[in-house]
Amino acid sequence: MISKRFIGVAASVSFLVLGLIAQTVTAEVVPPGTDDDIRARLQPFGDLCRAGEDCGQAAAAVASGPLSGEAVYNQFCVACHATGVGGAPMLGAGDAWAPRIDQGMDTLWDHTLNGINGMPPKGTCMSCSDDELRDAMDYMVGQVE
Repeated sequence: MISKRFIGVAASVSFLVLGLIAQTVTAEVVPPGTDDDIRARLQPFGDLCRAGEDCGQAAAAVASGPLSGEAVYNQFCVACHATGVGGAPMLGAGDAWAPRIDQGMDTLWDHTLNGINGMPPKGTCMSCSDDELRDAMDYMVGQVE
Protein backbone atom coordinates (compact mmCIF):
# COMPACT_ATOMS: atom_id res chain seq x y z
CA MET A 1 0.00 0.00 0.00
CA ILE A 2 1.27 3.48 -0.84
CA SER A 3 1.76 5.73 2.13
CA LYS A 4 0.28 9.21 2.41
CA ARG A 5 3.80 10.59 2.83
CA PHE A 6 4.90 9.08 -0.52
CA ILE A 7 1.86 10.61 -2.23
CA GLY A 8 2.68 13.99 -0.69
CA VAL A 9 6.31 13.84 -1.88
CA ALA A 10 5.26 12.70 -5.37
CA ALA A 11 2.77 15.55 -5.58
CA SER A 12 5.41 18.07 -4.49
CA VAL A 13 7.86 16.78 -7.10
CA SER A 14 5.13 16.91 -9.76
CA PHE A 15 4.32 20.53 -8.94
CA LEU A 16 8.02 21.40 -9.00
CA VAL A 17 8.48 19.79 -12.43
CA LEU A 18 5.34 21.47 -13.78
CA GLY A 19 6.55 24.80 -12.42
CA LEU A 20 9.90 24.41 -14.22
CA ILE A 21 8.13 23.48 -17.44
CA ALA A 22 5.79 26.46 -17.12
CA GLN A 23 8.75 28.82 -16.61
CA THR A 24 10.47 27.39 -19.67
CA VAL A 25 7.36 27.63 -21.84
CA THR A 26 6.35 31.12 -20.70
CA ALA A 27 9.84 32.58 -20.72
CA GLU A 28 9.92 35.88 -22.58
CA VAL A 29 11.32 35.49 -26.05
CA VAL A 30 13.08 38.61 -27.28
CA PRO A 31 13.34 39.04 -31.04
CA PRO A 32 16.76 39.81 -32.48
CA GLY A 33 17.87 43.40 -32.95
CA THR A 34 17.85 46.57 -30.94
CA ASP A 35 14.68 48.18 -29.66
CA ASP A 36 14.78 50.61 -32.59
CA ASP A 37 15.13 47.71 -35.08
CA ILE A 38 12.14 45.99 -33.54
CA ARG A 39 10.04 49.19 -33.58
CA ALA A 40 10.94 49.73 -37.26
CA ARG A 41 9.82 46.20 -38.13
CA LEU A 42 6.52 46.71 -36.33
CA GLN A 43 5.55 49.83 -38.32
CA PRO A 44 2.47 49.49 -40.54
CA PHE A 45 3.21 48.42 -44.11
CA GLY A 46 0.77 50.88 -45.65
CA ASP A 47 -2.35 52.89 -45.06
CA LEU A 48 -5.91 51.69 -45.24
CA CYS A 49 -8.26 53.73 -47.37
CA ARG A 50 -11.90 53.15 -46.52
CA ALA A 51 -14.82 53.77 -48.84
CA GLY A 52 -15.85 57.40 -48.77
CA GLU A 53 -12.45 58.68 -47.60
CA ASP A 54 -10.30 60.90 -49.79
CA CYS A 55 -7.00 59.04 -49.86
CA GLY A 56 -5.24 61.23 -52.38
CA GLN A 57 -5.53 58.98 -55.41
CA ALA A 58 -8.19 58.04 -57.88
CA ALA A 59 -9.74 54.61 -57.68
CA ALA A 60 -8.57 52.14 -60.28
CA ALA A 61 -10.77 52.05 -63.33
CA VAL A 62 -12.88 48.93 -63.62
CA ALA A 63 -13.43 47.56 -67.08
CA SER A 64 -17.00 47.86 -68.19
CA GLY A 65 -18.79 46.47 -71.15
CA PRO A 66 -18.43 43.12 -72.80
CA LEU A 67 -15.08 41.36 -73.14
CA SER A 68 -13.77 40.58 -76.61
CA GLY A 69 -13.34 36.98 -77.67
CA GLU A 70 -9.59 37.38 -77.38
CA ALA A 71 -9.91 38.89 -73.87
CA VAL A 72 -12.10 35.98 -72.72
CA TYR A 73 -9.60 33.52 -74.21
CA ASN A 74 -6.65 35.26 -72.52
CA GLN A 75 -8.39 35.37 -69.15
CA PHE A 76 -10.17 32.02 -68.99
CA CYS A 77 -9.37 29.67 -71.87
CA VAL A 78 -5.62 30.09 -72.16
CA ALA A 79 -4.82 27.93 -69.13
CA CYS A 80 -5.88 24.77 -70.97
CA HIS A 81 -5.91 25.70 -74.65
CA ALA A 82 -2.34 27.07 -74.66
CA THR A 83 -0.88 23.89 -73.17
CA GLY A 84 -3.29 21.11 -74.13
CA VAL A 85 -4.23 20.27 -70.54
CA GLY A 86 -6.68 17.38 -70.35
CA GLY A 87 -6.70 16.94 -74.12
CA ALA A 88 -7.85 20.50 -74.85
CA PRO A 89 -7.09 21.43 -78.47
CA MET A 90 -4.30 23.98 -78.48
CA LEU A 91 -4.97 27.37 -80.00
CA GLY A 92 -4.13 27.36 -83.70
CA ALA A 93 -3.55 23.58 -83.93
CA GLY A 94 -5.51 22.71 -87.07
CA ASP A 95 -5.08 18.95 -86.70
CA ALA A 96 -6.69 19.06 -83.25
CA TRP A 97 -9.44 21.49 -84.19
CA ALA A 98 -10.44 20.04 -87.60
CA PRO A 99 -12.54 17.13 -86.25
CA ARG A 100 -14.25 19.48 -83.80
CA ILE A 101 -15.01 22.07 -86.48
CA ASP A 102 -16.31 19.30 -88.76
CA GLN A 103 -18.98 18.53 -86.13
CA GLY A 104 -20.41 22.00 -86.77
CA MET A 105 -20.54 25.26 -84.91
CA ASP A 106 -23.72 24.27 -83.06
CA THR A 107 -21.89 21.32 -81.49
CA LEU A 108 -18.90 23.52 -80.64
CA TRP A 109 -21.28 26.01 -79.04
CA ASP A 110 -22.93 23.23 -77.00
CA HIS A 111 -19.50 22.11 -75.77
CA THR A 112 -18.55 25.70 -74.96
CA LEU A 113 -21.72 26.29 -73.00
CA ASN A 114 -22.08 22.91 -71.25
CA GLY A 115 -18.52 21.58 -71.23
CA ILE A 116 -17.22 18.29 -72.56
CA ASN A 117 -14.83 15.69 -71.11
CA GLY A 118 -12.43 17.67 -68.88
CA MET A 119 -13.68 21.09 -70.02
CA PRO A 120 -16.00 22.66 -67.46
CA PRO A 121 -19.16 24.48 -68.52
CA LYS A 122 -18.42 27.92 -69.95
CA GLY A 123 -14.71 27.12 -69.65
CA THR A 124 -14.86 28.43 -66.03
CA CYS A 125 -16.15 31.88 -67.09
CA MET A 126 -19.42 31.79 -65.19
CA SER A 127 -19.74 35.57 -65.42
CA CYS A 128 -19.38 35.62 -69.23
CA SER A 129 -22.43 36.32 -71.31
CA ASP A 130 -23.39 34.02 -74.16
CA ASP A 131 -22.13 36.66 -76.60
CA GLU A 132 -18.74 36.81 -74.88
CA LEU A 133 -18.45 33.03 -74.92
CA ARG A 134 -19.48 32.83 -78.56
CA ASP A 135 -16.89 35.51 -79.41
CA ALA A 136 -14.22 33.49 -77.56
CA MET A 137 -15.24 30.35 -79.46
CA ASP A 138 -15.13 32.24 -82.77
CA TYR A 139 -11.74 33.70 -81.82
CA MET A 140 -10.27 30.25 -81.15
CA VAL A 141 -11.73 28.75 -84.34
CA GLY A 142 -10.42 31.75 -86.27
CA GLN A 143 -6.87 30.99 -85.07
CA VAL A 144 -6.81 27.54 -86.67
CA GLU A 145 -3.97 27.25 -89.19
